[in-house]
Amino acid sequence: MYSLCNAARSLVDKTLSQSNNRLAYIYVFLGAALWGIIGIFVDNLSQQGFSAFQIVTLRVVGASVMLVLFVAIKSPQLLKIDLKDSMSFIGTGIFSTVFFSWAYFTAIEEISLSIAVILLYTGPAFVVVLSRIFFGEPMTSRKIGALLLTLFGCILVIKVFPINADRISWYGILVGLGSGFGYALYSIFGKHALKKYHPLTVITYTFVFASIVMLPTSGLTISPQQLQSQTVWLNILGLGFFPSALAYFLYTMGLSMVESGRASIAATVEPLVATLLGVWFFNEVLSIFQIIGMLFILSAVVLVQIKRRGGVRD
Repeated sequence: MYSLCNAARSLVDKTLSQSNNRLAYIYVFLGAALWGIIGIFVDNLSQQGFSAFQIVTLRVVGASVMLVLFVAIKSPQLLKIDLKDSMSFIGTGIFSTVFFSWAYFTAIEEISLSIAVILLYTGPAFVVVLSRIFFGEPMTSRKIGALLLTLFGCILVIKVFPINADRISWYGILVGLGSGFGYALYSIFGKHALKKYHPLTVITYTFVFASIVMLPTSGLTISPQQLQSQTVWLNILGLGFFPSALAYFLYTMGLSMVESGRASIAATVEPLVATLLGVWFFNEVLSIFQIIGMLFILSAVVLVQIKRRGGVRD
C-alpha cells in the first residue's frame, strides 16, 4: 500500500510538472509575441516626432507608472523589498533594460538595422553561458543546437544578407554584441530576484529603476500639440502596457518556471512575430529565405522542449 501511494504521488507530481512546463512556455511565447508588436507603437510615435531613445523612455516610464498603480491597489505588499536586494533590480532595470537599449540603438546608428538585430539575438547564447556559471544549468547539445538554429533563423528572417560592408564597423559590432549581453542580463538578474520575489515585484522595480536613469538623460519633452493629441497618448499607453508591462510579466512568469536558457531561446519567436506583423500591417512580402528562417526558429523552440526517454530534458 505504501509503495502504491508513492507511485501515485510520483505520477501526480510528474503530471503537474509537465503541466507547469507547458504553461511556462505559453507564458514565454505570449510575452515574446507582445514584444514583437512593439514596432507598431514605435512607428506611430516616430511619426509624431519622438526620437528612438525618447520612445524607450516613454516605454519604461509608462510601464512603471501603470505597474506601481496596479500593484499599489491590488497587492501593495508586493511593493515591499529589502534594500539589500536592490542590486537585482538595478541589474534588470539599469544593467539590462537601459544598457541594452542604449547599445541597441547605438548599433543601429553604426551598422545596419538587420545586423544590429542579429547581434541583439546573441542574447540567448549569453544566457545559456551565464546560467551555466551562476545557476549550474547544463549546457547541453540540444541547447547548443537550438542556439544555432535560432541564429541562422534570425539571419534569414531579418534578411541580413546581402551585407553592405561599408556599414560595418568594429565599434558597431562590439556595441551590438553588448546589446545582446544586456538583453541576456534580464534573465540572469530576473531569475535571481525570482527566488525571493513575485514576478510583479520584479518587473515593477525593473521599470522603476530604468525610469530613474532614463527620464533625466533622454532629453524627453512633449510639446503642447503632442499633449493634445489623442493618437500620442493612445500609443504611449499601448507601448507602456502591451509590449512592456504585460509582455515582461508574461515572460517573467515563464522564467520563474523553467531554466533561463530555455526561456530565452523560446523568446526568439519575437522577430518571427514582428515579421508576420510587417506582412499583415505593412503589406511586406515574405521571401522563401524568411520562411525557411521562421521554420528554423520554430524548430529551435521545439528542440529545447523535447525530452529524452525517462522524461528528462537534456
